[in-house]
Amino acid sequence: MSQLFLFPSALKRDPAVKAWMHKHAGELGTIAQRWFEIMRACGDDVRELLHDGHPTACVGEAAFGYVNAFKAHVNVGFFRGAEISDPDGLLEGTGKFMRHVKLMPGRDVNAAALVKLIGTAYADMKRRLEAE
Repeated sequence: MSQLFLFPSALKRDPAVKAWMHKHAGELGTIAQRWFEIMRACGDDVRELLHDGHPTACVGEAAFGYVNAFKAHVNVGFFRGAEISDPDGLLEGTGKFMRHVKLMPGRDVNAAALVKLIGTAYADMKRRLEAE
C-alpha cells in the first residue's frame, strides 16, 4: 500500500492558497510566501492546495511540502522529511514521516540549505512516484 499523501484536487494555482497568502500579509506571511514560492518553482508538475488550513505543495497530486504561519513563527514542512537527507541539520520533529524547519522573524536561517532541502524533498517525491 502506498504511503504517499495524495491530493487529486491539487491545482496549478489554487485560489484558496492565494487567499491564504492575502490573509497572512504580515511579516510571518511574507516568510511563508517566500518559501512557498520556492516550492512552486521546483518544477512544472508542482500543484497546490490548502490542506488542514495551510498551503501544501505537491508533485502532481503527491504532497511534498507545506508552509504554515503561527503566532511567532513559520514552519516549512516536508511530508516525508524523516526520510530525506538533511546534511545541515535544519529539520525538527519526531514524527514517523514529517519534519519541519521553524523560521522566526529576526532569526537567521541558512537560506541556501533550506532551498536545497526543498529541492531534495521535491526530487524525493518524484522518485517515489516513479517507483509506484
